[in-house]
Amino acid sequence: MKRGRTDNSEMNDSGVATMIEYVCISGTLVALFIVMLLLVHAYFMEGPVDTLTYSAFTDIGNGVSTRIVDVYAIAPDQGNITSNYDLPDDIAGQSYFIEITGAASGQNVAISRNSIVSDIALAGIGASTHGQSTGNTTGAGVNRISYDSNGV
Repeated sequence: MKRGRTDNSEMNDSGVATMIEYVCISGTLVALFIVMLLLVHAYFMEGPVDTLTYSAFTDIGNGVSTRIVDVYAIAPDQGNITSNYDLPDDIAGQSYFIEITGAASGQNVAISRNSIVSDIALAGIGASTHGQSTGNTTGAGVNRISYDSNGV
């Protein structure tokens, strides 16, 4: 009996080569698919959500600024006034923070969450005789703007 190659060995080698080619191509495609899945979330989901969140923050900042200006416009010389208003509880499924920032000469309404920040100017009341606005809030619950002529 003679050892070594037989006529059937060429057919076996052909089958193994085809299988190795299939495994290599499939493995490469699976690796590229995984990379695409990781990038799709970052580019097609987070980018538009951040853009919409910034736009919503700008709208909320303009609304808060307008409400503060309205309260100061009708503020009495003696006494106090309070206005309650409601904001969206969350934007894109997450909460946010609102703060009045700056000095009396230039104040802003800053709406922020993580790395997204929107600063909206308080339309001219910073330099008014009513003094400096201060405070902060979140979107949850009913919010309140108060003015007290005694400065309390």
